[in-house]
Amino acid sequence: MENPNEARTREYRDYIEQFLKEHLSAFGEEPQKQLFDAMGYSLLAGGKRLRPIFAFDFCRMAEGNWKTAAPLAAAVEMIHTYSLIHDDLPAMDNDDYRRGRLTNHKVYGEAMAILSGDALLTDAFSIAAQAKIPAEKTVFALSVLSECAGSRGMVGGQVLDILSEERVCSEQEVLDIQNRKTGALINAACVLGVIAAGGTDEQIAAAARFAGLIGLAFQIRDDMLDVIGTAQEMGKDVGCDDTKNTFVRLYGLKKCEELVNSYTQKAIGFLDIFPDHAYMASLAESLSARRV
Repeated sequence: MENPNEARTREYRDYIEQFLKEHLSAFGEEPQKQLFDAMGYSLLAGGKRLRPIFAFDFCRMAEGNWKTAAPLAAAVEMIHTYSLIHDDLPAMDNDDYRRGRLTNHKVYGEAMAILSGDALLTDAFSIAAQAKIPAEKTVFALSVLSECAGSRGMVGGQVLDILSEERVCSEQEVLDIQNRKTGALINAACVLGVIAAGGTDEQIAAAARFAGLIGLAFQIRDDMLDVIGTAQEMGKDVGCDDTKNTFVRLYGLKKCEELVNSYTQKAIGFLDIFPDHAYMASLAESLSARRV
Protein backbone atom coordinates (compact mmCIF):
# COMPACT_ATOMS: atom_id res chain seq x y z
CA MET A 1 0.00 0.00 0.00
CA GLU A 2 1.29 3.46 -0.90
CA ASN A 3 2.47 5.65 1.96
CA PRO A 4 -0.12 8.46 2.53
CA ASN A 5 2.61 11.11 2.36
CA GLU A 6 3.91 9.71 -0.92
CA ALA A 7 0.37 9.62 -2.29
CA ARG A 8 -0.16 13.28 -1.43
CA THR A 9 3.17 14.27 -2.98
CA ARG A 10 2.28 12.40 -6.15
CA GLU A 11 -1.16 14.03 -6.27
CA TYR A 12 0.36 17.50 -5.94
CA ARG A 13 3.02 16.77 -8.58
CA ASP A 14 0.58 15.23 -11.04
CA TYR A 15 -1.76 18.19 -10.66
CA ILE A 16 0.89 20.85 -11.30
CA GLU A 17 2.30 18.87 -14.25
CA GLN A 18 -1.11 18.75 -15.90
CA PHE A 19 -1.79 22.39 -15.08
CA LEU A 20 1.48 23.51 -16.70
CA LYS A 21 0.96 21.29 -19.76
CA GLU A 22 -2.51 22.70 -20.31
CA HIS A 23 -1.21 26.24 -19.96
CA LEU A 24 1.44 25.74 -22.65
CA SER A 25 -0.83 23.75 -24.97
CA ALA A 26 -3.15 26.74 -25.27
CA PHE A 27 -0.49 28.49 -27.36
CA GLY A 28 0.11 25.67 -29.84
CA GLU A 29 -1.25 27.58 -32.84
CA GLU A 30 0.82 30.72 -32.30
CA PRO A 31 3.44 31.45 -35.00
CA GLN A 32 6.26 31.75 -32.43
CA LYS A 33 6.09 27.99 -31.86
CA GLN A 34 9.81 27.61 -31.23
CA LEU A 35 9.51 29.91 -28.23
CA PHE A 36 6.84 27.69 -26.66
CA ASP A 37 8.90 24.61 -27.50
CA ALA A 38 11.88 26.09 -25.66
CA MET A 39 9.72 27.12 -22.70
CA GLY A 40 8.19 23.66 -22.49
CA TYR A 41 11.56 21.92 -22.83
CA SER A 42 12.61 23.29 -19.46
CA LEU A 43 9.26 23.85 -17.74
CA LEU A 44 8.06 20.29 -18.37
CA ALA A 45 11.40 18.62 -17.64
CA GLY A 46 10.18 17.24 -14.33
CA GLY A 47 12.14 17.89 -11.19
CA LYS A 48 10.99 17.85 -7.57
CA ARG A 49 8.21 20.46 -8.06
CA LEU A 50 9.00 21.41 -4.49
CA ARG A 51 7.76 24.99 -4.71
CA PRO A 52 4.30 24.08 -6.03
CA ILE A 53 4.07 21.38 -3.34
CA PHE A 54 4.78 24.02 -0.70
CA ALA A 55 2.12 26.31 -2.17
CA PHE A 56 -0.47 23.54 -2.34
CA ASP A 57 0.12 22.20 1.14
CA PHE A 58 0.27 25.58 2.87
CA CYS A 59 -3.07 26.35 1.22
CA ARG A 60 -4.44 23.05 2.56
CA MET A 61 -2.96 23.61 6.02
CA ALA A 62 -4.60 27.06 6.15
CA GLU A 63 -7.90 25.25 5.48
CA GLY A 64 -8.31 26.26 1.86
CA ASN A 65 -9.00 24.14 -1.23
CA TRP A 66 -5.41 23.47 -2.29
CA LYS A 67 -6.28 23.50 -5.99
CA THR A 68 -7.14 27.19 -5.61
CA ALA A 69 -3.40 27.81 -5.28
CA ALA A 70 -2.60 26.23 -8.68
CA PRO A 71 -2.13 29.49 -10.67
CA LEU A 72 0.15 30.84 -7.94
CA ALA A 73 2.04 27.55 -7.65
CA ALA A 74 2.48 27.49 -11.43
CA ALA A 75 3.74 31.08 -11.42
CA VAL A 76 6.43 30.27 -8.85
CA GLU A 77 7.52 27.21 -10.84
CA MET A 78 7.68 29.24 -14.06
CA ILE A 79 9.88 31.84 -12.37
CA HIS A 80 12.07 29.10 -10.89
CA THR A 81 12.44 27.51 -14.34
CA TYR A 82 13.34 30.82 -15.99
CA SER A 83 16.04 31.32 -13.34
CA LEU A 84 17.53 27.90 -14.12
CA ILE A 85 17.57 28.57 -17.87
CA HIS A 86 19.40 31.85 -17.34
CA ASP A 87 21.66 30.38 -14.64
CA ASP A 88 22.92 27.75 -17.10
CA LEU A 89 23.91 30.31 -19.76
CA PRO A 90 27.59 30.85 -20.65
CA ALA A 91 27.52 34.30 -19.05
CA MET A 92 26.39 32.76 -15.75
CA ASP A 93 27.31 29.18 -14.71
CA ASN A 94 27.94 27.88 -18.24
CA ASP A 95 26.39 24.45 -17.61
CA ASP A 96 25.82 21.82 -20.28
CA TYR A 97 23.38 19.59 -18.39
CA ARG A 98 20.32 20.08 -16.22
CA ARG A 99 18.17 17.24 -14.85
CA GLY A 100 20.11 14.70 -16.87
CA ARG A 101 19.78 16.31 -20.29
CA LEU A 102 21.23 19.18 -22.29
CA THR A 103 20.53 22.66 -20.97
CA ASN A 104 18.13 24.91 -22.83
CA HIS A 105 20.75 27.00 -24.63
CA LYS A 106 22.54 23.85 -25.82
CA VAL A 107 19.36 22.78 -27.60
CA TYR A 108 17.78 26.06 -28.72
CA GLY A 109 20.72 28.47 -28.73
CA GLU A 110 21.51 31.30 -26.36
CA ALA A 111 19.11 33.87 -27.84
CA MET A 112 16.10 31.55 -27.65
CA ALA A 113 17.08 30.41 -24.16
CA ILE A 114 17.19 34.02 -22.97
CA LEU A 115 13.83 34.78 -24.58
CA SER A 116 12.18 31.62 -23.25
CA GLY A 117 13.31 32.63 -19.76
CA ASP A 118 11.97 36.15 -20.32
CA ALA A 119 8.63 34.72 -21.46
CA LEU A 120 8.33 32.37 -18.49
CA LEU A 121 8.98 35.22 -16.08
CA THR A 122 6.48 37.57 -17.72
CA ASP A 123 3.80 34.93 -18.26
CA ALA A 124 4.09 33.90 -14.62
CA PHE A 125 2.44 37.14 -13.51
CA SER A 126 -0.33 36.71 -16.05
CA ILE A 127 -1.17 33.24 -14.79
CA ALA A 128 -0.88 34.28 -11.12
CA ALA A 129 -3.42 37.05 -11.74
CA GLN A 130 -5.93 34.39 -12.82
CA ALA A 131 -6.15 32.85 -9.34
CA LYS A 132 -9.76 32.65 -8.19
CA ILE A 133 -9.28 34.61 -4.99
CA PRO A 134 -10.57 38.05 -3.90
CA ALA A 135 -9.07 40.99 -5.80
CA GLU A 136 -7.25 42.40 -2.78
CA LYS A 137 -5.67 38.99 -2.16
CA THR A 138 -4.56 38.86 -5.80
CA VAL A 139 -2.85 42.24 -5.45
CA PHE A 140 -1.13 41.04 -2.26
CA ALA A 141 -0.05 37.79 -3.94
CA LEU A 142 1.42 39.59 -6.95
CA SER A 143 3.29 41.94 -4.63
CA VAL A 144 4.79 38.99 -2.71
CA LEU A 145 5.70 37.20 -5.93
CA SER A 146 7.40 40.22 -7.51
CA GLU A 147 9.36 41.07 -4.36
CA CYS A 148 10.59 37.52 -3.91
CA ALA A 149 11.55 37.16 -7.58
CA GLY A 150 13.05 40.59 -8.19
CA SER A 151 15.90 42.84 -7.15
CA ARG A 152 15.33 42.37 -3.42
CA GLY A 153 14.81 38.64 -3.79
CA MET A 154 16.10 35.99 -6.18
CA VAL A 155 17.70 38.30 -8.76
CA GLY A 156 19.38 40.25 -5.98
CA GLY A 157 20.80 36.99 -4.65
CA GLN A 158 22.14 36.05 -8.07
CA VAL A 159 23.84 39.43 -8.32
CA LEU A 160 25.46 39.00 -4.91
CA ASP A 161 26.59 35.53 -6.00
CA ILE A 162 28.25 36.90 -9.14
CA LEU A 163 29.93 39.74 -7.25
CA SER A 164 31.33 37.27 -4.72
CA GLU A 165 33.08 35.03 -7.23
CA GLU A 166 36.48 36.71 -7.00
CA ARG A 167 36.80 36.64 -3.20
CA VAL A 168 36.09 34.64 -0.07
CA CYS A 169 32.86 35.77 1.59
CA SER A 170 32.04 36.10 5.26
CA GLU A 171 29.36 33.97 6.89
CA GLN A 172 26.83 36.82 6.70
CA GLU A 173 27.57 37.41 3.03
CA VAL A 174 26.94 33.74 2.20
CA LEU A 175 23.69 33.89 4.16
CA ASP A 176 22.67 37.07 2.31
CA ILE A 177 23.26 35.36 -1.05
CA GLN A 178 21.37 32.18 -0.27
CA ASN A 179 18.47 33.79 1.60
CA ARG A 180 17.74 35.62 -1.63
CA LYS A 181 18.92 33.28 -4.38
CA THR A 182 17.29 30.09 -3.05
CA GLY A 183 15.17 31.12 -0.09
CA ALA A 184 13.12 33.88 -1.71
CA LEU A 185 11.09 31.67 -4.07
CA ILE A 186 10.52 29.07 -1.35
CA ASN A 187 9.23 31.93 0.79
CA ALA A 188 6.93 33.02 -2.04
CA ALA A 189 5.53 29.51 -2.48
CA CYS A 190 4.71 29.01 1.20
CA VAL A 191 3.23 32.47 1.73
CA LEU A 192 1.22 32.38 -1.51
CA GLY A 193 -0.36 29.11 -0.41
CA VAL A 194 -1.63 30.75 2.77
CA ILE A 195 -2.85 33.80 0.84
CA ALA A 196 -4.77 31.57 -1.58
CA ALA A 197 -6.55 29.98 1.40
CA GLY A 198 -7.42 33.34 2.94
CA GLY A 199 -5.24 32.52 5.93
CA THR A 200 -4.48 34.78 8.86
CA ASP A 201 -1.59 37.22 9.23
CA GLU A 202 -0.17 34.90 11.90
CA GLN A 203 -0.23 31.97 9.48
CA ILE A 204 1.46 34.07 6.77
CA ALA A 205 4.20 35.05 9.23
CA ALA A 206 4.68 31.42 10.30
CA ALA A 207 4.86 30.29 6.66
CA ALA A 208 7.54 32.91 5.97
CA ARG A 209 9.59 31.86 8.99
CA PHE A 210 9.31 28.19 8.04
CA ALA A 211 10.37 29.02 4.48
CA GLY A 212 13.39 31.04 5.58
CA LEU A 213 14.75 28.19 7.67
CA ILE A 214 13.88 25.37 5.28
CA GLY A 215 15.36 27.39 2.40
CA LEU A 216 18.66 27.57 4.27
CA ALA A 217 18.57 23.86 5.07
CA PHE A 218 17.78 23.09 1.43
CA GLN A 219 20.68 25.17 0.09
CA ILE A 220 23.17 23.77 2.60
CA ARG A 221 22.13 20.26 1.59
CA ASP A 222 22.50 21.28 -2.06
CA ASP A 223 26.05 22.46 -1.39
CA MET A 224 26.78 19.17 0.35
CA LEU A 225 25.45 17.16 -2.58
CA ASP A 226 27.84 18.97 -4.94
CA VAL A 227 30.59 17.31 -2.88
CA ILE A 228 29.11 13.95 -1.86
CA GLY A 229 26.64 13.36 -4.71
CA THR A 230 27.23 11.82 -8.13
CA ALA A 231 26.44 13.19 -11.57
CA GLN A 232 24.09 10.26 -12.11
CA GLU A 233 22.12 11.09 -8.96
CA MET A 234 22.05 14.84 -9.56
CA GLY A 235 21.43 14.84 -13.32
CA LYS A 236 24.17 17.44 -13.77
CA ASP A 237 27.89 17.82 -13.19
CA VAL A 238 29.03 17.81 -9.56
CA GLY A 239 32.15 19.27 -7.97
CA CYS A 240 31.50 22.53 -9.81
CA ASP A 241 31.33 24.67 -6.68
CA ASP A 242 34.85 24.08 -5.33
CA THR A 243 35.83 27.73 -5.75
CA LYS A 244 32.43 29.22 -4.94
CA ASN A 245 31.28 30.66 -1.65
CA THR A 246 29.26 27.63 -0.53
CA PHE A 247 28.26 26.55 2.94
CA VAL A 248 30.59 23.54 2.64
CA ARG A 249 33.51 25.83 1.96
CA LEU A 250 32.46 27.97 4.92
CA TYR A 251 31.70 25.28 7.51
CA GLY A 252 32.86 21.88 6.24
CA LEU A 253 30.62 18.83 5.71
CA LYS A 254 30.17 17.80 9.36
CA LYS A 255 29.03 21.25 10.49
CA CYS A 256 26.78 21.53 7.43
CA GLU A 257 24.99 18.33 8.35
CA GLU A 258 24.41 19.64 11.87
CA LEU A 259 23.04 22.91 10.50
CA VAL A 260 20.68 21.17 8.08
CA ASN A 261 19.17 19.19 10.93
CA SER A 262 19.01 22.20 13.23
CA TYR A 263 17.37 24.51 10.69
CA THR A 264 14.92 21.78 9.71
CA GLN A 265 13.77 21.21 13.28
CA LYS A 266 13.41 24.95 13.90
CA ALA A 267 11.39 25.27 10.70
CA ILE A 268 9.06 22.47 11.74
CA GLY A 269 8.42 24.32 15.00
CA PHE A 270 6.72 27.13 13.08
CA LEU A 271 4.14 24.70 11.69
CA ASP A 272 2.37 24.35 15.03
CA ILE A 273 -0.03 27.17 14.12
CA PHE A 274 -1.52 24.89 11.43
CA PRO A 275 -3.86 22.16 12.79
CA ASP A 276 -2.82 19.46 10.33
CA HIS A 277 0.87 19.85 9.51
CA ALA A 278 2.14 16.27 9.69
CA TYR A 279 2.72 16.00 5.94
CA MET A 280 4.74 19.22 5.75
CA ALA A 281 6.81 18.22 8.77
CA SER A 282 7.53 14.86 7.14
CA LEU A 283 8.45 16.54 3.85
CA ALA A 284 10.86 18.88 5.64
CA GLU A 285 12.50 15.89 7.33
CA SER A 286 12.89 14.04 4.04
CA LEU A 287 14.51 17.06 2.37
CA SER A 288 17.19 17.15 5.05
CA ALA A 289 18.43 13.70 3.97
CA ARG A 290 17.81 13.91 0.22
CA ARG A 291 20.32 12.62 -2.35
CA VAL A 292 19.00 14.61 -5.33
